Amino acid sequence: MSKETQMRAAINQKLIEMGERERLKELLRAKLIECGWRDQLKALCKEVIKEKGLENVTVEDLVAGVTPKGRALVPDSVKKELLQRIRAFLAQQST
Repeated sequence: MSKETQMRAAINQKLIEMGERERLKELLRAKLIECGWRDQLKALCKEVIKEKGLENVTVEDLVAGVTPKGRALVPDSVKKELLQRIRAFLAQQST
């Protein structure tokens, strides 16, 4: 296991233990709805279903087709805010 992987695991564990991970998930959910990301993703899903046909598309197909685009559509401002909150949390924990 690489050092980066170990660090990520340790940070994730700390976020879970302190309940911060759930708060961050709720914040992210609210921000994504607020900026219209959720609606964009719904439209992408409808496109994939329309292209492949309702009977021919699986959940796995949908996830595989939409995930890369969905990640790219997350606004930088949302990513930055989440990162700032994680950094603030970690700074608070180290004091």
